[in-house]
Amino acid sequence: MSNQQKGILCIVLSSFSFALMNLFVRLSGDLPSIQKSFFRNLVAMIFAFIILRKEKPDLHIDNQSKRYLLYRSIFGTIGIVSNFYAVDHLVLSDASLLNKMSPFFAVLFAILILKEKINLFQLSSIIAAFIGALFVVKPTGLNMDFYPAMIGLFGGICAGAAYTCVRAMGQRGVQGPIIVFFFSAFSCLVTLPFLIFQFHPMSLHQAVTLLLAGLAATGGQFGITAAYCYAPAREISVFDYSQIPFAALLGFFAFGQVPDHYSWLGYIIICSAAVAMFFYTNGHLHKDKESLVK
Repeated sequence: MSNQQKGILCIVLSSFSFALMNLFVRLSGDLPSIQKSFFRNLVAMIFAFIILRKEKPDLHIDNQSKRYLLYRSIFGTIGIVSNFYAVDHLVLSDASLLNKMSPFFAVLFAILILKEKINLFQLSSIIAAFIGALFVVKPTGLNMDFYPAMIGLFGGICAGAAYTCVRAMGQRGVQGPIIVFFFSAFSCLVTLPFLIFQFHPMSLHQAVTLLLAGLAATGGQFGITAAYCYAPAREISVFDYSQIPFAALLGFFAFGQVPDHYSWLGYIIICSAAVAMFFYTNGHLHKDKESLVK
């Protein structure tokens, strides 16, 4: 498989994992968002540490990559906490839409920081996927409080910046488990003081559900990290919207939620944009190979 195809596969698996994470977070019940964030990152940190001990990769990182690692951790932590805050204070569809602004900002930051180029077809595919997301989440606008909405939007911006830092580190050879471990450990340390003061006792069901959410988040983190290490945002960010159809399927099987006709239209638009981008990427790969042979 080419790096672009690997990136697409990783980001689709990541989207499914994050959809599972949201399912388990919802099933965990009424707990503080900081507490949910802590468990989300704790499991990922443990898994990343086990992988690091087993594989023993080269831990030498150049100074520029260290800065990207720190920025990824800061922006990623802010993005998670902001998203959870928006989910707790906004209509769920509004919060989901604000969080799905991250693919746009990932492309924007990649253009500004990494000097990556984007063509009209790639930009059109991302815009089409976002329009599809609008049909699915159907943001109300009427019940969207300004302050929580701005925090949710800021979380999407920070997530896009974090993914750009991941891409930059991947280009410089920093391995995925190192990125995941540092980010997860950083997030746990930052949220730990808040967890201590706001800790709510949990039932066994809630504890198991949060651990499952952490496992799903671990898969999502490793997947998104690998995806942006393999390929630039302009080629794969559109596939991040596959999380929305996955979430709809999980909602149907877990809660009996049946999407309306607007949602089905959104799914068709999102899937069509992803398929178009897939064939477009493959077509350019074949052209590049042919030019190399000639």
